[in-house]
Amino acid sequence: MQFFSHDGFDLAFLDRQPASGRGDPVLMIHGFASSHYVNWVSPGWFKTLNDAGYRAIAFDNRGHGSSSKSYEEADYTPAKMASDAAALLNHLGIERAHVVGYSMGARISAFLALSDPDKVATLVFGGLGIGMVDGVGDWDPIAAALLAVEPEAISHPRGRSFRAFADQTRSDRRALAACIATSRELLTEAEIARIAQPTLIAVGTKDDIGGSPDELAALMPNAKAFHIEGRDHMLAVGDKSFKQRVLEFYAENPR
Repeated sequence: MQFFSHDGFDLAFLDRQPASGRGDPVLMIHGFASSHYVNWVSPGWFKTLNDAGYRAIAFDNRGHGSSSKSYEEADYTPAKMASDAAALLNHLGIERAHVVGYSMGARISAFLALSDPDKVATLVFGGLGIGMVDGVGDWDPIAAALLAVEPEAISHPRGRSFRAFADQTRSDRRALAACIATSRELLTEAEIARIAQPTLIAVGTKDDIGGSPDELAALMPNAKAFHIEGRDHMLAVGDKSFKQRVLEFYAENPR
């Protein structure tokens, strides 16, 4: 792990070159309540990318993992978190990278593509389809579940699931509650249509959060949908077919 500072936060990141010593960079941005390790190292993404000759880079979003925490909701807008991603690329001297985001990370990736289009060679939106525009349901109960004193009293199914996930990852639940309040900012159809980079939108067929990948792809000038068969929102990220499709996508769209 290494650290860099941006916008008052100390942000933890991991940067691994392939065995060849040099590869095109892939910046990975994790989802809500996750971390670089849970989202990208443990499910095998670093190994998959390094073995294929790519430089794998991932960081802990502000409020997550080993990065600094804040309890101010205003610190967690997608635009501010996208600025962290851009700052990391600047810190590493990378002018242009493939960018992969999962769930909240997909939303951050979209904001990055809009704010710093020259830094983004291609995009992969994992676990988030038309929900990027239409919303992903009522998440207020999840904030309440994160702050609940007695987790066994949580009745909301999704809230119970995310509370268990936050506890499993030993997250700062107060920081996550602040994050969820402002990180769900939607993009308009016009904004999505401005994202011109080659984009792969991959959502599990059992995912009840992300929304249709086909509907989002239809709004974009250069996007393709991919259905991760038999996977829900939590399990799709590590799916072998997802990893394989991303490698094929990179072969189709070299940096």
